[in-house]
Amino acid sequence: MRSRLRSAGLRGRLLAAVLLSVTGALAVTILAFNVFLDARLSSDANNLLHSRVSAELSTLQVVDGRLVAVESPDDAALDSQVWVFAGTRALEHPRVPARLDGAASGLVGGKRRTLEVGSTRLYAVPVVRRGRRLGTVVAGVSLQPYQRTARIALVSSIILGLIVLAGVTLLARWLVGAALRPVAEMTQQAAEWSEHDLDRRFGLGEPRDELTELAATLDRLLERLAAGLRHEQRFSAELSHELRTPLSRLSARAELALRHPRDEPGYRESLTAILEDAAQMTRAVDALVAAARSEAGPRGTSDARAAADRAVSTCAPLAERRNVALELDAPAAGPRVGVDADLIERILSPLVENACRYGDSSVRVSVRADDGVVVFDVIDDGPGVDAADAERIFEPGVRGAAAGNGQAGAGAGLGLSLARRLAHAADGTVSVEPGPGGRFRVRLPVA
Repeated sequence: MRSRLRSAGLRGRLLAAVLLSVTGALAVTILAFNVFLDARLSSDANNLLHSRVSAELSTLQVVDGRLVAVESPDDAALDSQVWVFAGTRALEHPRVPARLDGAASGLVGGKRRTLEVGSTRLYAVPVVRRGRRLGTVVAGVSLQPYQRTARIALVSSIILGLIVLAGVTLLARWLVGAALRPVAEMTQQAAEWSEHDLDRRFGLGEPRDELTELAATLDRLLERLAAGLRHEQRFSAELSHELRTPLSRLSARAELALRHPRDEPGYRESLTAILEDAAQMTRAVDALVAAARSEAGPRGTSDARAAADRAVSTCAPLAERRNVALELDAPAAGPRVGVDADLIERILSPLVENACRYGDSSVRVSVRADDGVVVFDVIDDGPGVDAADAERIFEPGVRGAAAGNGQAGAGAGLGLSLARRLAHAADGTVSVEPGPGGRFRVRLPVA
C-alpha cells in the first residue's frame, strides 16, 4: 500500500510538471500567434489606405495652378472615405460623422502621417506638384472588420488551446501511468521478495536505461539484505555451535560431581574444569561479538607485540599442561597495527591454542613488519595440515585430520573460522602453509 501511495504521488508530480510545461508552451504559442495576426491585420489596413491614397492621387490634375479633382467611373468606390483638400478647402469629402471629418481637416498642411480616431484609421499624404504643395489627400479605413477578425482568432486560439491541453492531459496521464507501472510493480515485487524470498533477483543484466538501472539497484539492495540476514544466521549458528560443547561439558561435570561423592581435591578438580569451560564460553562469546562489531564499526590502533603477548599469555596454561615450549619472537618496539589489541588477541588466540594443542614440543609466535602490513606467524612442530584440508579447516565445524590424534578438548572446529572472519573484517588475512608442522600466518594492515 505504501509503495502504491508513493507511486501515485510521483505520478501526480510528473503529470503536473508535464501539464505545466504544455500550458506554458500553449500560452506562448497563442500569444505569439495573436500578436503576429494583429500586426498582419494592421499591415493590411495600412496597405489598403496606401492603395486608396494612390488611386485618389491618380485622379487629381492641376489646372491654372489650382488642384482639380477629375471624376472617374469608379469614384463611388474610391471616395467612400477619401478627402481631397486644395489648401484648406475641401474639394471632396465623404459623409461621415463630424468628429471624423474634423480629424481629417486637422491633418491638412502636415506631413505624411497616420491617425486613429475611434475605430477608423486616417492616412494623410500631401499633394505636391513641381515642388509646390497644392493640397492634401486623406484616406480612411474602418478597423472594425480587422478587430472582429482579431477577436475571433483570439477566442478560437484559446478554445483550441484548451482542447489541446485536455487532450495532452489525457495522453500524459496514460503515458505517465504506463511508464511508472513497471516501477510500481518492481517495487512491490522487491518488497515481497524482501519478506518471503530474499534469493530472488530481477537479473536484467547491465543497466541500459532507467528501468534496468532500477532493477540493478533493487538487486543490490536485496543482496545487501540477504547478506545481512546470512550474517545474522551465521552469527547465531556459530554462537550456538561454539557454546554447545562447553555447555555439555559443564552439565556433565556438574552431574558427575553431584552423583559421586568426592573428597576436597576431587571437587576442586571438577570446579577448576567447570571454570575452564566457562572461560572458553566467555572467549567464544567475546570473539563472536567482536566479529560482529568489527564488521560494522571503525577500528583503532595497537602495539603488535603487546597484542601477541596477550594471546600467548592466554594459551600459556594449555602449553604448560602439554609440556609444550611457547615463545614469542617480536621486536621490543613492536610495529603499530591498524586494529584494536582485543581484536588481534581474538584472531591470534585460536591459532596459538591450535598450535599448543597439536604441537609436539614447541610453539613459536613471531611478529614483523613487511611492506605495509604486520605479519604474525604461528609455528609448531606438530603433524601440520594436509593440502586437502588447507581451506576446509577454516570452515565452521570442520576439523582437520590432525584432530583425530585424540587430543582432549579439541573444540568444535570454530576457532579458525572465527580467526579468519575477524581478520577479513579488519582488512587482513589468515592462511596456512600445508605440510609437516603447523604454519599459520596472519597479515593485518599497519597503522
